[in-house]
Amino acid sequence: MIVNTSSDFFGAHYKKTGLWLGELVHFYNYFNDSNYEIDLYNISGGNTPIDPVSLSPAMLDKTTKAYYKDSNFMSLLQYAQPISEANPNDYDCIYFTGGHGVMYDFTDNQYIQEAVKQIYDNGGIVAAVCHGIAALVNVKNDNGRFFIDNREITGFSNTEELLAKRNKYVPYKLETKLKSRGAQYSKATLPFRPYVKVSDRLVTGQNPQSPKQVAQAIEALWG
Repeated sequence: MIVNTSSDFFGAHYKKTGLWLGELVHFYNYFNDSNYEIDLYNISGGNTPIDPVSLSPAMLDKTTKAYYKDSNFMSLLQYAQPISEANPNDYDCIYFTGGHGVMYDFTDNQYIQEAVKQIYDNGGIVAAVCHGIAALVNVKNDNGRFFIDNREITGFSNTEELLAKRNKYVPYKLETKLKSRGAQYSKATLPFRPYVKVSDRLVTGQNPQSPKQVAQAIEALWG
């Protein structure tokens, strides 16, 4: 179960954002064979906006470009199912993609929170990459503790936010928020390098360079 954003702007700033396409593609591509069934959702259903920066020549790698030109794949994003219609009990894993749009519609979404708890409580894997980890910041266990409290975790760093020149637009800084929830946050020595943390059945990747490594970590957990 893959969940993408439905938000295409930075709140009231009218600056475009959306899904960071490569963070979906490199994860999807890793599992895109007959051994796995993959369903795509977004928050409100219908078209999934794509961050235009993720389509720029500097960011659009060969694999992502091939998927972007694949009309069948893009139709999955154009006609995505709303997460409200998902049955989390049908899935062994949930993966949250990034792009800054998620900071506006992942953080407080009740269906996301319910899906995380159900899949994890059923013995499944919860995974996220980059800003997609915003999906986890407000999830609480039945005892009222934050789901990420005392877990080893990563996510888009404050340094990377500054280098991306988005620090003045975001509603909060993800690294700071994760630490405030009691997470044991860590990051790569250098920004924009692949980095993944595994904490029991929670897998997180730091940035757009990490989705394939997140997929590999999930496969290793499945054995």
